[in-house]
Order: sequence, then structure tokens, then C-alpha cells
Amino acid sequence: MNYLGHAFLSFGNADILLGNMIGDHVKGRIALQQYPEGIKNGIVLHRKIDAYTDTHPATQRAKLLFREDYGLYAGAIMDTLYDHYLANDPAKFLNQDTLLTFTQAAYNQLLENEVYFPPKFAEYFPYMREHNWLYNYRTTKGMERSLSGLARRAKYMPPVEKAYEIFITNYYHLNQCYYEIIDELTGFVKIEIDHLKRP
Repeated sequence: MNYLGHAFLSFGNADILLGNMIGDHVKGRIALQQYPEGIKNGIVLHRKIDAYTDTHPATQRAKLLFREDYGLYAGAIMDTLYDHYLANDPAKFLNQDTLLTFTQAAYNQLLENEVYFPPKFAEYFPYMREHNWLYNYRTTKGMERSLSGLARRAKYMPPVEKAYEIFITNYYHLNQCYYEIIDELTGFVKIEIDHLKRP
């Protein structure tokens, strides 16, 4: 899961949301200790979501489509694509307005903890909010831009045109992979949040 997935799987908790969103920018145990307990829980949860998603059989199957051309970047590509299918899942977001309302609430919650933004996240968050990255995962055009953004951040990733072509060509197969994982992942995350909140 990418940004929308991590936001959705925070279930409205502002501290967990921030930890979930900045997880990629906090490396190791020492860096983790500078955050309050709730945000730390979100960072730990981010790592657990990534591990669960990456090793799920549906993701393993989906990554095979990208492995030949993108190698280890196949996982990052699938994380991004899962957000598209989540944004269009009527069981999670009834319609476009529901998704839009969710994204605006998420940005506002993140700003509640702005003082804890890591430098890199603080740098691009205004662009995320202004251009509503979370909402724009909904369209295939938005996904084309998201994949291009991934390539800019991943120094050695091959050009993304082929990845986008694979996505479009295998659209329904990848959608099925999403549906195979999302409910299991949601249940897993709810259990993990419950465990993290215990003393």
C-alpha cells in the first residue's frame, strides 16, 4: 500500500496516521525513539503493513508481471497501484465525494502533528495537499503521474512507461489481486492496532 492505503488503514487516528504516512522516512530504532508513543505506533504499523502486503500471495503473483522489467521495484510499483484500486473500491469509498472528504480530513489530521514532520515529508506535503495526491490515485491519469513520481524518487528505476502499459493491459487481473488482499489486510491491521495500544 502507498499513501492512500496507509491513510485508510489508520482508521481516523491522527497519531497513527502521521506515523503511517512518514514510516518510509524513519529508519531504525534510534530514529523511532524521538516520536511520541502514538506516532511511534503508527511508524511500527507502517512497517508491519509493508511486510504483510509484500509477502501476501496476491502481491507475489502481481509482482511477477513487473519483475522482468523492474526487478526489485516491482513491489514499489504494486504498492502504488493498490492505492488506485482502493480509491475505486465502493466498499471503502462509496463514491468520489466520500473519497474527497476522506482525503481532506486526512490532510487536516496530519497538520495537527506538523511539528513532527520529518524534513523530507515536510518538503513535499504541501504539494501532496495542494494537488491532492490521495484523491488523484482514483484515475488512470493520476496513476500515470504517481508512477512517474515514483521513478523520480527511485534513482535506478527504469522508465515507467512500460509499467503503466502493464498496469492498463492487466487492469482486471491486478484488481482481483487487490480484492484478494484488502479485507485480510484490514483485519490484520485492526488486530495490530489493538496490540500496539496495549500497555
